[in-house]
Amino acid sequence: MHSSKPPLGRPSGRTLGLTLALVSAIAFGGSGTAAKPLIEAGLSPLHVVWLRVTGAAVVLLPLAYRHREAVLRRPGLLIGFGLLAVAGVQACYFAAISRIPVGVALLIEYLGPPLLIGYVRFVQRRPVSRGAAIGAGVAVAGLACVVEVWNGLSFDLLGVLFALGAACCQVGYFVLADAGSRGDRPVDPIAVSAYGLLIGSVVLTAFTRPWQADWSKLGGDVVMNGHTLPALLPAAWMVLVATVLAYLTGVVAVRHLSPPIAGVVANLEAVVATVLAWVLLGEHLGLPQVTGGLLVLAGAFAAQASKPAAAPDGQSGTSPESGRDAGLAAVPAGAPALGERLARAAGAGTAQEKEYGQEKEYGRER
Repeated sequence: MHSSKPPLGRPSGRTLGLTLALVSAIAFGGSGTAAKPLIEAGLSPLHVVWLRVTGAAVVLLPLAYRHREAVLRRPGLLIGFGLLAVAGVQACYFAAISRIPVGVALLIEYLGPPLLIGYVRFVQRRPVSRGAAIGAGVAVAGLACVVEVWNGLSFDLLGVLFALGAACCQVGYFVLADAGSRGDRPVDPIAVSAYGLLIGSVVLTAFTRPWQADWSKLGGDVVMNGHTLPALLPAAWMVLVATVLAYLTGVVAVRHLSPPIAGVVANLEAVVATVLAWVLLGEHLGLPQVTGGLLVLAGAFAAQASKPAAAPDGQSGTSPESGRDAGLAAVPAGAPALGERLARAAGAGTAQEKEYGQEKEYGRER
């Protein structure tokens, strides 16, 4: 009889997913700390973003070539991930902070996890556990303290709309990362990350005009908290850790967890960013930010520790060891994920889909 317990020495899907989600949040959280010295040296924020995304795309080019069949397998998924999860989040966020305070924009962007829970519950009609919903609410309250949203409060409708756009694009990140493992044509998460960054780089190039930047500054030195170091060091960290590692581990984590749980854990990115700015950049960390960080941790813990939501009548939940049951029940028949519908619509009826639809499952992360 098959045992539901994972073999000794091997982590369960849930444990692996939580570990990867934490690694992703920590990696993403270091992007601002690495970018700030480059911005202070004279590069514009948009050019730093372009460097981050394009550098990561170049690093992953060999992997993109190795998984080139994914372009025919799920073109809609890859395009959607590049437009939403990469270019959309970056473009909307920087457009927002050009009009409203950074703290306010960051808080609105991190409304993504609650929006994701609402999307899963009311659009996909998939049950969400109470723990996941409570955890998201507590995490957002903590984020308000971390970014000290009460400082410099102002209202700019267009700026708020841009920040909400970043939040919606963040929802797309989790939905599309999850959709890549579904259906009869699953796509390796490495391919999703590699082609997403490649497509995002192409889109950002049109907006940022990188040929106008003074890239010679990368050959000089920058100052971080009073210490001088080569500019290439924070640039390399931003590309290799804060982007390549962050996206790869994040996409895999979503496949071992439910999107709502992965989204709540991702809120830790703001806490990591604040702590790193305190340690490496010498920025002040006050009592409200410490309190907010503890609330975010509490929210993430409440979400990941929640029991599976009750499945609809006549349907069974997911396996406890699948790592995808926390906060989300099995997907009802006829209610595929948004990314899955986009991908199917984009390639429906093509000869390539007919050919690849008969292949065995490829690249699924276990």
